[in-house]
Amino acid sequence: MSDAPNLDQIYDEANKLKQDGDLEGAVAKLREIIEIEPGHVLTHSALAVHLQKLGQLEDSIKHAVKVTELEPNDHFSFTQLSVIYQRCGKIAEAEYAMAMAHEIQAHQH
Repeated sequence: MSDAPNLDQIYDEANKLKQDGDLEGAVAKLREIIEIEPGHVLTHSALAVHLQKLGQLEDSIKHAVKVTELEPNDHFSFTQLSVIYQRCGKIAEAEYAMAMAHEIQAHQH
């Protein structure tokens, strides 16, 4: 697949921008990836964290939810969603997401 290295390269550029303290630049790069590959889980996960830090809470939650849709059997997806909800002040939603994470983890063991 010829697009894969491009996505990795863009993702690396986004990480470099984040490390350099340019969170908005990193978000812009990550949005480029979503345009190319709407189901890129790592990108949705990173966007959830970065957007929350930028105070764009609804967008942050949207990307965290997308991760759980793309990886519904991964307890970490729901753990991250719980953390994002918590940081956005949505405690009931955070508790529900954490319960989902525990349920998935229990079924895997």
